[in-house]
Amino acid sequence: MPNIRKDLNIAGVNLWYLVGLITSDGCLCKDGRHVDITAKDQDFLQLIKDRMGLASRVCAKNKNTPKQAYRIQIANKGFYDFLLLIGLMPNKSLILKDIKVPSQFFSDFLRGLIDGDGCIRKWIHPSNDGEQWSIRIYSGSPKFIRWLKNIIESLLKIRGKLYKQSKSQWILKYGKMAAREIARRCYYKDCLGLNRKIKLAQECLVSYQGWNQSKTVYG
Repeated sequence: MPNIRKDLNIAGVNLWYLVGLITSDGCLCKDGRHVDITAKDQDFLQLIKDRMGLASRVCAKNKNTPKQAYRIQIANKGFYDFLLLIGLMPNKSLILKDIKVPSQFFSDFLRGLIDGDGCIRKWIHPSNDGEQWSIRIYSGSPKFIRWLKNIIESLLKIRGKLYKQSKSQWILKYGKMAAREIARRCYYKDCLGLNRKIKLAQECLVSYQGWNQSKTVYG
């Protein structure tokens, strides 16, 4: 496995959270060196920059337009080669397959996926006024999303449902008890993550009054 250059100083939970974020919301440029991460939240990318010790600046993208966002680039061939080796590639959206993630860091990888291209949602059930929760993860690659569903079931003992929304959009959904268990495993105390989703995950963890054990969680 290629070494990540020491000047990046990224390892352990931070590394695999970053891999999850790049898998969902990142782009490997075709030059074989640059990795681009885009987000709407400038403070979030600044947090990534600071925690990872990156030298690059957080820059505006599509400035002064309705599509304005922010991005940061990582310019490091060793890191780029590492990402290729574990299963990422340029133009990955529709062709991504499995990612070689160590089992002890899978929850951090999954948190990166959810923060990048996932959704933690709360609503009130219209008939019983009960609080409902779900976690959804979106992907354009059927092979990747099926692998993800299987590995979550294998490692975390949590079952989800897979839906095909369109020709190029798949949704992996976890409801209520399953969502709470993912929140517990992924959004632990002082974890690195998107602040808005950390708060939602914490709220989900304390919103279990009247919930019963579900067949979707069997660990």
